[in-house]
Parts: sequence; structure tokens; C-alpha cells
Amino acid sequence: MISRRYLPSLPSLLALEAVERLGSASAAAEELNLTQGAISKQLQVLEGQLGLPMLIRDKQRLRLTPAAQDYCREIRRALQSLSQASLTLRANPNGGALNLAILPAFGMHWLAPRLARFAAQHPEVTINLSTRLQPFEFTNSHFDAAIHYGRQDWPGVDYLPLMEEELLAVCSPGLLKSPLAAAHDILSYPLLQLESRTGDWGRWLAHHDHPNQRPPAMLFDQFATMTQAAIHGLGLALLPLFLIERELQENRLIPAFGQPLKSLGSYYLVWPKDAPPRAPLTSFRNWLTIEQNA
Repeated sequence: MISRRYLPSLPSLLALEAVERLGSASAAAEELNLTQGAISKQLQVLEGQLGLPMLIRDKQRLRLTPAAQDYCREIRRALQSLSQASLTLRANPNGGALNLAILPAFGMHWLAPRLARFAAQHPEVTINLSTRLQPFEFTNSHFDAAIHYGRQDWPGVDYLPLMEEELLAVCSPGLLKSPLAAAHDILSYPLLQLESRTGDWGRWLAHHDHPNQRPPAMLFDQFATMTQAAIHGLGLALLPLFLIERELQENRLIPAFGQPLKSLGSYYLVWPKDAPPRAPLTSFRNWLTIEQNA
């Protein structure tokens, strides 16, 4: 049970948050469509309930004490969570919602084409997708699960393996008419790479018997922009095969040298290990397991 002793009323919390953010009771009153006196009353109620001063009253200005500023940051997160919960309920009043963080390239090319089948089998679940490029703390987010690339190195989560990845060295046919004669010939061309995978070209060269090299390269934060850069002749790129199948078929990209190289990481569905199970996530995990084995 949630203790009600230290659970202030929502109007008091809204008043405090608005005063902290806007800097005055009059501005908070205008935003909340209240009188300045009503704002002051809510703040007094809050101070009385918590049993300590929250505000420094300096002539016509109100300032929060340092402790109250910290408290207000926690309040703001809680209010945002309440707002998100209400939006989720309105979006799917007859079932549950699954908030999923995805990697943009994997989400667009691997997951999105499959989601229609999930929706047909589980109409009671609404999936909300948002992009995240790096691991994050689930406790500080509204996400139920995420798509992760790498190894099993995300602390505090459980894993469902989804797909291994293979990288192919490719470029525009305008940059290179035919595959290179030797692997080290790539060093004569501009190279492209992800800023999160700056060791890929060095590992590729080591795989082809040229170790201990870390060639410079133009950096990109996403595969989509790096793929377009390669198509337009900016340089050679190491790209996942599953992302560039159409580009290879249409000859917009061609292999530069060698066979695909298995990546160090794989793709996983991850979710917080200690969180209580929710039906939408359980349905999604079970569906993914069947989808992989189909």
C-alpha cells in the first residue's frame, strides 16, 4: 500500500512544479488558470503537510529551497509518468501498451515488416516505438523493453537473442568499378564508419591478415546516413547485410573486397530483470520466439 501521509494533493504538486519552472506565483497562476492567492494557498498546504518550509519568500519573488528544488525534480518525473500513463490508456482503452525503444536501422528493416503479423495476432496490445541509440536506465524511463545491439553487457536486464549480424565492405560503383585486388587497398580510399563502432575497419583488416591498424574514417551516428553517404560515393563502408540487400540487388552498392564478416555483437530484446511481468511484454516476447523459429 502507498502511504498517504506523505502523498500531497495533485493541485499542490502542480502549483509547486509551476512555480519552480516559471519563477513566480503569478506566472504559475496564469498557466494553471488559478488566482495567485490559490497558488499561495496550495503551497502553504504542501508545506503544512510535509512539515517543513519549501519556499524562500523574498518581497514579490518566491524561490524554492535547495531541498525543495531536488524534490521538485522528482515531482516533475512523477507527473510526466502520470501523463504518459494517461496517454497510454487513451491510446489503447481495451488492452495493454508496450513501450519499446528501438535502434532505427534494425527497427525499420527487421522489426517493422514483422509488426503487422504481431498486431493481427494480438490486437489487444498497442506498441509504441521510440528511438534510442545507447543503453539507458529502465528505472528512469517509461520503456518496458528495448532492442539492443552488442553483447550481453547491459546490466540489470534479461535477454532474448534476435539476430546475429554480418558486415560487408561496400561502396558506390562510381567510386570503384570492380572489387579491390587486396584488402589493404582500402587504405587508398576514404572510409566511413559508425561513431559507436570505431574499431570495425581495424578488425576487418586484421581478419584479412593486416593487424594492428586503425585507419581514420568519416564518422556517422546511424547506418541510414552512412548508407546514403556510401551510395553517393563518399567512401567505403562496412554495412550490415540485412540493411543493404536491395541496394546490392539494384547495384547502388557493390562489394569492395571479401566475404561478409561476422560482427562482434548481436541484436537482442532486453527488458528489466526485476520488473514484474506485464502481459503485453510477455505476448511480444513469446511472439518473437515463435517468429524466429518460423
